[in-house]
Amino acid sequence: MQHIIRMASVEDLGQIQELVEAHAVYEGWNDFVKAGKIAAWRALMFGETPYIYCLVVEEGGRLTGYSAFSKQYSMWEAMAYYYMDCLYLDEASRGKGIGFELMKRIKAMAHKDGCRLIQWQTPRSNVRAINFYKRIGAESFEKERFYWRW
Repeated sequence: MQHIIRMASVEDLGQIQELVEAHAVYEGWNDFVKAGKIAAWRALMFGETPYIYCLVVEEGGRLTGYSAFSKQYSMWEAMAYYYMDCLYLDEASRGKGIGFELMKRIKAMAHKDGCRLIQWQTPRSNVRAINFYKRIGAESFEKERFYWRW
């Protein structure tokens, strides 16, 4: 079945919610699976000044994957870069080169936006993703990720 990679639309938010939930479960973050995020995503992705960009993979009229990313700035590098928050494909879509296509699209968007770097993270337990990222030539560095919630 042919797939299409395109920018997300407001009408996609329900299916994106399903993919985000599946992604969280896949990575073992069941505590992060919470409903009610669609209104926030609508504002972040489709508001007057979008903060998050989201590409989706569509196959047969159904979303089978997504990647969310935003422009950020590095003091150390003294430049803007893209931070990829998520890249997720359902099981049936993996291993078909779609992840590489998503990464190329993000890279092209970053380049057009004046960025020459994309950063992201993945759990150490996600060996399949780590191997994929290494195959496309990405480099990694060790760092602990913290979050402080209130």
